[in-house]
Amino acid sequence: MITHAVIFSPIGQSSRSDQIVQRLANAIVSGLLEANEQLPNEADLARMMGVSHITIREALNTLRANGLVYTVRGRNGGSFVANSIDKQTSSQHPFNLISTEYLSDLGEWHCAIFCHAARLASTRMTASDIATLTQFVDILEQASSAEMRSQADMRCLLTIAANSQSARIASQELIIQSEWASLVTLLYKSDAAHHTTVDIYRKLLTAFRGHDELAAVNLASALINELTSKLIEYKISFKEIM
Repeated sequence: MITHAVIFSPIGQSSRSDQIVQRLANAIVSGLLEANEQLPNEADLARMMGVSHITIREALNTLRANGLVYTVRGRNGGSFVANSIDKQTSSQHPFNLISTEYLSDLGEWHCAIFCHAARLASTRMTASDIATLTQFVDILEQASSAEMRSQADMRCLLTIAANSQSARIASQELIIQSEWASLVTLLYKSDAAHHTTVDIYRKLLTAFRGHDELAAVNLASALINELTSKLIEYKISFKEIM
């Protein structure tokens, strides 16, 4: 899966275990790695991410201590994504901790990254890449719960970022999603917000098929700006998370 290729791509020789922790934690919190999903074993992770076994072990120990993964011993054992992330992170909902200015800045950062990703993807996506993205948009359209809609949206965003063929852009999109996913989940309780997002993705697919760079950038901007505006409206009216 393309999202996993980004998550487990090489970290770099100068990186430390905390960078691996951040990347995997972002993927877990945003739902790109699903509850109870088994991670590659330590040897495979070290090879895929270009670091030592010791670095991987340190990172997994930190993730385990933070309750993001758990370990099963035995022949079919290994490291698995924890199945209670929502419960662990709900005590301090992000809308209680951030300002409208912060949301605006987050949206601007996301828009800059995603628009550039869409521009590059519009010239680099193959027919197979577009078919894969179409499947993810179909899943998004069919999703019935806010959580499922948010996870499907995140996969669409990361797929487009990955198809920019820039490892740095894809990595930045993954970092953004660690904050973005939990926020937009609240928006996806609204069918109207869900329908608007799906409609923009359908138009983006048309732009990608036609390799229309300008249309892709404009639609990418419209998508992120629409969601950012809704997040700010939600924050202004926000009273209490139950």
